[in-house]
Amino acid sequence: MNTPLGFTYQALPMRVVMGTGALDRLADEIDHAELKRVMVLCSPGQRELAETVASLIGARAADIHPHARMHVPAESAADAQRRAQEVNADGCIAVGGGSAIGLGKIVALQYGLPVIAVPTTYAGSEMTPVWGLTENGVKRTGRDPRVLPVSVLYDPALTVTLPAAVSVTSGMNAIAHAVEALYAPDASPVIDLMAEEGVRALAAALPDLVADGADLDARARAQYGAWLCGACLGATTMSLHHKLCHALGGTLDLPHAPTHTVVLPHALAYNHDAAPKAVAALGRALGTSADPAAYLWDLADRLGAPRSLRELGMADSDIDRIVQVTLANPYANPRAVTADGLSHLLRAAWSGQPPTA
Repeated sequence: MNTPLGFTYQALPMRVVMGTGALDRLADEIDHAELKRVMVLCSPGQRELAETVASLIGARAADIHPHARMHVPAESAADAQRRAQEVNADGCIAVGGGSAIGLGKIVALQYGLPVIAVPTTYAGSEMTPVWGLTENGVKRTGRDPRVLPVSVLYDPALTVTLPAAVSVTSGMNAIAHAVEALYAPDASPVIDLMAEEGVRALAAALPDLVADGADLDARARAQYGAWLCGACLGATTMSLHHKLCHALGGTLDLPHAPTHTVVLPHALAYNHDAAPKAVAALGRALGTSADPAAYLWDLADRLGAPRSLRELGMADSDIDRIVQVTLANPYANPRAVTADGLSHLLRAAWSGQPPTA
């Protein structure tokens, strides 16, 4: 006799607008959120797009704040909050990747301003209630429904200028969200379906958009996959992969998406034997009978992604430090996390060796 299913699933209250031309609906989304004066947040490199966004909404654009930084340093968040108060903003539009959206989340958390997200990468953080803040070299993360964007506009046309290298690491970052959701302690059949479909969509889209960066169909499929993978992260508990990436980013200031790309196959290999259902689901999603960790390693390699933490700026002497930071506040994980196991994983990831259990 089959055992009845038992699980808990909490749907997140978010609006998603997807498709070419979605940005044209921004004013409608501002009206739907009942906002009057919004501050446009972006990183310095996205200033031109932020100006386009501001021009679309006219007088409702209170200011452009082009100072978002990776890992959301506390001082950067404080500057954004002060500026929002100065211009009397009642909401924010976060335009760009994880840096801008992460900054918007902290402003929402600490100052109470609703956020509308216009993502231009595939990281998927716009779909989660997870926030991160780096202070004194330590990245803290948490969950709070107040940081969820009230609307997310996915327009593939906004990603066409995203370089192939950034597209790949951003997409691999999103895949990591779904991978960990498949073996999370609070996974559910709903999340399993979303995770498998998200991985399938992204893994198929990335080679196509690398081959032709102007392929809007591939860009749209990548955004679709990123949406699903991000929603998985928003609904489940993070595990070893994300803990390691948070430690590497907060402690060493390594680049966010490339770090996820390098760590993912190694963390998946570490958990392989302890998560057989997740491994089977990934095999289906990737269309392979091979080890999913090895497949993702090969996929990243074929697409020209970085292969080692060393090339991202990590020193050999940092390995023990990251082990200590990770063990000081570990996340739930299907396999016990030990100092020896972490050292083995990090040394392989640092040197660029293929993943092993």
